[in-house]
Amino acid sequence: MSPVVARVASWIGLAGHLCTLPFYLASGLVAPLWAIVVLLAVWLVLLGACLWAVRARSAWGLAVPFIAVGIWFVVLSAGEALLGWTA
Repeated sequence: MSPVVARVASWIGLAGHLCTLPFYLASGLVAPLWAIVVLLAVWLVLLGACLWAVRARSAWGLAVPFIAVGIWFVVLSAGEALLGWTA
């Protein structure tokens, strides 16, 4: 992969990851406070991974928003199904 393409991909990944933050913050409508704290900690770890990808000019940063959405969806779905979280 070309270095320019990898660099652009990492920046797009960072922008995409920042777009997932409102979903994580809005989870407070469904999830309890402890789950929100854990979700935001996971989001911050993923932000660190995304920033690493931007600094390293790695295209792997493009995967971070997809991972973030997947984690968010799985956690809220499992919380609803197993723990009875409701809006």
